[in-house]
Order: sequence, then structure tokens, then C-alpha cells
Amino acid sequence: MDDYRLLADEIADAVAAGRLRPGERLPTQRAFARRRGIAASTAGRVYAELVRRGVVVGEVGRGTFVRATAGLPGAGLPLTEPSRARVDLELNYPVVPEQSALLAAGLAPMLRPDALDLALRPSRAEGTPAARAAFTALIAAEAAGAERGSAGQVGAGRATPVQGRAVPGDAAQGSAAPGGWAPEPEALVFAGSGRQAISAVLAALVPPGQRLGVEELTYPVVKAIAQRLGIVLVPIAMDDDGLDPEALAAAHRSAPLRAVYLQPRVHNPLGTTMPAARREELVEVLWRLDLTAVEDAIWAFLRPDVAPLAALAPERIVLVDSLSKRLAPGLSTGFAVVPEALREPVTASLRAGSWLPGGFALEAAVRWIGDGTVATVGAAKRADATARQELARKALQGASLRSDPGSYYCWWELPAGWHAETFVAAAARAGIGLTPAAAYAVGTRVPPTAVRLGLASPPLPVLADTLDTLARLARSTPEEQVA
Repeated sequence: MDDYRLLADEIADAVAAGRLRPGERLPTQRAFARRRGIAASTAGRVYAELVRRGVVVGEVGRGTFVRATAGLPGAGLPLTEPSRARVDLELNYPVVPEQSALLAAGLAPMLRPDALDLALRPSRAEGTPAARAAFTALIAAEAAGAERGSAGQVGAGRATPVQGRAVPGDAAQGSAAPGGWAPEPEALVFAGSGRQAISAVLAALVPPGQRLGVEELTYPVVKAIAQRLGIVLVPIAMDDDGLDPEALAAAHRSAPLRAVYLQPRVHNPLGTTMPAARREELVEVLWRLDLTAVEDAIWAFLRPDVAPLAALAPERIVLVDSLSKRLAPGLSTGFAVVPEALREPVTASLRAGSWLPGGFALEAAVRWIGDGTVATVGAAKRADATARQELARKALQGASLRSDPGSYYCWWELPAGWHAETFVAAAARAGIGLTPAAAYAVGTRVPPTAVRLGLASPPLPVLADTLDTLARLARSTPEEQVA
């Protein structure tokens, strides 16, 4: 009798249409049978059919729940049929298998009515005392790891004199935590996401029509933010060590900059990390020019052995970060460590832009930091990124690659005969999404003949096959691909 399949179709359609949401619990089989006027054995067959299709999952002692992957087009497809699915090496969202279970465990106490009531109240840019303490502890723990992992490295948390100032031991701006640097909790402000934190900081620092220095290859979202805020971007030359401090000084002399935005650790798109000597040179130039830097640290958790640039000059640098890459792309809590002199305008900018944090997300983040979930997932992602880099190096052996061994992306300077856009188009015909250098370039200079490979999103077997495909493509010529 096929009636049970029709009932299963009905429930599956409700899931696909969003009327039943992932995680929702279905009625017990007995209750379902009573509502539908069917036998209990028929209800059992309906539920078994839904499990077989992957629409629901049964948990012993708890019930039957809608699966998170149900109704998603192509769910699971990349693992089995990569040739029929577009493989995305543009967007870069790292996910490790253990993270969902850890995150769920941390959320469980928040589902009590009293805790949920507190978490759903309006939040402020200043967050809560618990949030400031938790995020300060997170920054301090990572800075302490930098101290342990890079003994003797400038900027790993020591009070180093720069232009006659001792940093980071200034009591008003930060303190030397045991083995590392930690900001004062009052320096923390919060936003709905890392992008919102960047937007708020830039809006506070750079009035419309004024100039912001950026690395000549930079995070594309900053280009879009600057356009919306009316900020003029000024590309600053880079070399193998990162942003050139003297090029920054020259740009400031030609017409004053209001600030400079940069990524000294795990640069996007290059994946590289600024060495200690260059970091020290850069901080000296910031002091000499009386210039504020905005340090984007959103990918920096991949290099916990390198302390923030802000540890060298907390009065001079606004540190911007987020939990989205550390934990999950759907979690968008952003935060910034702001020098005292800039705290009021940055806070006002967060309010004016409606960029305030969500109370539930902020409270969840506090719990995940406190129970060790952030540290555990971060360590798993560092191991995952290293494995993916090894795949890339092996598959693209002999290619001109630039990256950090622990980064989730790499910069590929293409072989002679290829243009970046032509290669991207050829990869697209093979079902692979890539980003050309032009997306990251600032100014009128001709962008490099290069593409960025985002390694985080595909499953490892799919990534390995995809990189092999790209290697074969690079060994051919554009004319062969057209033919």
C-alpha cells in the first residue's frame, strides 16, 4: 500500500517549503497516527520512509527531528558527484565536523526560559561586563600563545619601546597579561558582524571625501564599504613582507591620510603574515605620521603564534575581529579593541549605523569562549587549513603560489599565456569558481595575472580533485580550452 508514501511526500514538501524548519520535532508516531486517522503501523512506515530519504533523523529517547540538510538542492552532491556541481573556491567558509556538536552543547543552558529572556533583551555597543571579560580573555589567551610560540619575536607581548613610548604596558590602553598582551575590558566594543565593525570604525575615523590608505591588494568588502561611505582609497605598495612603511609615508606626504587599513596576519588575498621586523618598522611610521591603523584580524586566529600589531601600539591601532571564521559563518558577532581617544566616536558610529550586536549571539559567544569551544574549534580549523595547504602544494607543484602554510587560501600567479579573467572563465566551464586578482586590486595599476584560491569550503576529496583539474587546466593554453 502506497498511502504512507503520499503522507511522507506531504511532510517532505512542508520541509522543502520551509513550513517545517530544521531541528523541529515531529509528533510522536502515535500522535501522528491519531491526527491522521491511520494505523500506528502506517505511521511507523511514514517515519521510516522520511528517515530513508534523509528528511528527518530519529534520536533514541528524544524523538524525530527535521534534518538540517533536508530540502537543500544538491545536499551531499559534492561528495559523490563533483563533476555535476559547481565547486566554490571563491567564498571561504571553514567548517570542521566537530563544531556543531560543541556549539549545540554550549547553547543548551541558554534555552532555559530565564536565560533566554536575558539573552533576547536589547544589547549595546559596549556589550555586557561578561562579554567584555570573555573577549578580553580570548585576546589575551591568543597573545599568550604568540609569546610561547615565537620567543624573541617583536610584538609577541613585550613592553617594547617605540618612538619613546613603552607599549603595550600603558595602563590606560592595555596591560601585559602573564605571557602576553591583553587590552583593558573597557576598550572592547561589539557589532553585529566583523564587516559591521569595520564599517563603524572607518565611518568614525575617515569623513566622506577623505583618504584611507589600504594595501594595494585588499579585502574586497573594504572597497565596497569605502564606496558607500564616500571614502577615497589610496593604494599603498607592498613587497614580500607586506605593506611598505615608506610607501605609506610617501602617500601621507602627498596628501594627508586619515587612517590606514591593513591585514598584517594571514592577509586576504595573499595569505601571508608580516614578519617581526616589518611590523616594528610600520609601528614606528605610524607614530611618526601621527596616523591611526585599523588592523583586520578576522583570519588571524590561524596564526596564534603571532600577536596582534595592536600589542605594539595600542594607542595607535584599532583591532577589528569576528567569530564568524573561528566558529561558523552564520555566527556574525564582531568586535573591536579601540583606543580610549577613539572609543566615543566608534561607539556613536555603531549606534548610528544600526550595527549593534545581537544579544543572543553575544551571550552565546560568551558561553562558547568560556567553555573552551572557541579554542577547540580554532585548533581543529588550524589543522584543517594546514591539510588543505598541503593538498594545494602537492596538486600545484611547480606553480607560483604565495601563502602561509596555515592559511585557508593561496595566491596563484598564473603561467605565461594566461590572463586571470580568461583562466577564471575556463575554470567556470569546468564547474569551478575562482576570484581574479582584479577583485582585490585598488587604484589604476594593472592587477597581477593571478587568482585567489579559497580552500575552505569544499570537502577534502572534492578539493583534491578540483585542484588536480586546475593544474591540468594551467598546463594547457587558452586556445586549447576554446577549441
